[in-house]
Amino acid sequence: MGRYVIRRLLQMIPVFIGTTLLIFLMVNVQGDPIAGLCGDKQCDPATITQLRKDFGLDKPLWQQYLTYMGHVFSGNFGTAFNGEKVIDLMGSAFPVTIRLTLVAIVFELVIGIIFGVITGLRRGSFVDTGVLLLTLVVIAVPTFVTGLLAQLLLGVKWNIIEPSVSSAAPLDELIVPGLVLASVSLAYVTRLTRTSIAENARSDYVRTATAKGLPRHRVVIRHLLRNSLIPVITFIGTDIGALMGGAIVTERIFNIHGVGFQLYQGILRQNTQTVVGFVTVLVIVFLVANLLVDLLYAVLDPRIRYA
Repeated sequence: MGRYVIRRLLQMIPVFIGTTLLIFLMVNVQGDPIAGLCGDKQCDPATITQLRKDFGLDKPLWQQYLTYMGHVFSGNFGTAFNGEKVIDLMGSAFPVTIRLTLVAIVFELVIGIIFGVITGLRRGSFVDTGVLLLTLVVIAVPTFVTGLLAQLLLGVKWNIIEPSVSSAAPLDELIVPGLVLASVSLAYVTRLTRTSIAENARSDYVRTATAKGLPRHRVVIRHLLRNSLIPVITFIGTDIGALMGGAIVTERIFNIHGVGFQLYQGILRQNTQTVVGFVTVLVIVFLVANLLVDLLYAVLDPRIRYA
């Protein structure tokens, strides 16, 4: 196991460098960020030259990237064009998005797995057909439509929730936005669990456990569910980074000042430092989540061992 972890950590290094380089290049080809700093009027040449020198934009692109990576490894993600340090923006944005993501993952795990187990054990029944149709509708409807409908009905018409989340973003105000964010992933988790449960229910080890006279709930929870969760855990592990990075729409609808909000503002203002800094952290989250998922395989299925 130790050798496997070390090997995976070494594999993460070129992935991290390649991903951040690609993001850095893509953000920098969007246009000249200095052009929009003077408002509607065009900056005079002397001001542009000084600003480009202050932010290091007068250097070659490869040198800018090396300078940026040096700052990253020292814990400094640079300064935004409005003068704020990117690390300070992260300190206020990431806790909010992490809470929102945790709420979404709880919905995925609880509702998705419960519905998946019920439909997998009752494959072909009326309940199974109804859940499959419902998940198909959820997958087909875009997140911004689901979010706007939830905000209109629950927040405006029925006054069950506040239409906009407050600046503190407590957990109770993030329940509905978290459900909206998790809606599509929840539907996929339900379908994955259902398929895995239905396939493994016909396996020999399940028949043997049933023939031994074990209670049905023990067969389902300890034997069937445990082995059926491997594809679900794989999906959720890769979905963590997607939820944090894809929260732009949900955070915009409910006025949540998290990672999605900062990324949107950074893209809108062509703020290279902000966008690259936030996406760099999201890449790290994605890589670590995938490593943890691989290690969970051996916990869920004792037959899996890492040489």
